[in-house]
Amino acid sequence: MLKHYRIVDGLIVRSPDPGQIAVYVMPNEEEIRELVDVHKIDRHNVDSSVDPDEIGRMELDVETEQVAMIVKRPRYYSSSDQFLFRVMSMGVFLFPSKMIIVIADDTTIFEGKYLVRMKTLHDVLIKLIYSTIAHFSGHLKVINMISEELEQKINKSMENKFLLDMFVLEKSLVYFLNALNDNATIIGKLKLNAGKIGFSPDNVEVLDDLMIDNSQCLTLTQTYSNILSSLMDARASVVSNNLNVMMKNLNAVVIAVAVPSFVAGMGGMSEFSEITGIARWYVAYPVFAGAMMLLGVVTFFTIRSWERRWR
Repeated sequence: MLKHYRIVDGLIVRSPDPGQIAVYVMPNEEEIRELVDVHKIDRHNVDSSVDPDEIGRMELDVETEQVAMIVKRPRYYSSSDQFLFRVMSMGVFLFPSKMIIVIADDTTIFEGKYLVRMKTLHDVLIKLIYSTIAHFSGHLKVINMISEELEQKINKSMENKFLLDMFVLEKSLVYFLNALNDNATIIGKLKLNAGKIGFSPDNVEVLDDLMIDNSQCLTLTQTYSNILSSLMDARASVVSNNLNVMMKNLNAVVIAVAVPSFVAGMGGMSEFSEITGIARWYVAYPVFAGAMMLLGVVTFFTIRSWERRWR
């Protein structure tokens, strides 16, 4: 699917006709041939733009005056992902008079606030990178919230379900670390080749800000990842301890049930009636049942009392 955009009054707006910016969403074979034959984009770079496992990079072709970038950005989360936050690739190809973007998902790539008023394609490129960093930051906040919620559930859990969710979150943070490192390399190369690409001094200044923002986002991701990985063993111990406590309670219940059963098996109802002198069965049965229940309760709390004393 092909979308066209224009820069109008400092904003990026959708255009029905071909404009300065073309966005190819999961291009088909015909669109891929157009990208390769008409726009002179390398086929490998086109394929890399829709490959989520591709490494982020920047290439500068002086002969064709083309800047080719594979930028990493988070994929929109859905409930079917089951706490796995995925990363996708986005190909950005900058020419002197046009920009071509190739992406796998039909997503809003120009969302969020503008750092500068859009005048040139260089401003649009900076806007794309800023939007990507903001998207990562938003996902990190969600991951932190989910992590805190899972921690509360793990404190009461006796199964591994929530621990497995934690492992998935940790896996997501590893993906984020790799993606943010790749984007940091791209920003560094853009700044290093600012003169060749045609960035203005204002653009270079904003690139410095983007480098700081990306570095902060990377540091935050590393912090979250270290916290999750370092405390994973402790959380597993909490689940194991909760299970042990439950088993102790079940053992106390089993013993509490076994003691009245032993007493009932020794004498039974007839012996109880003989000892107490209660001949009427409709009175003796409830009294016998109540006595056995009372004996079971006393046994249970006696075991729990011994447990606390031996800790």
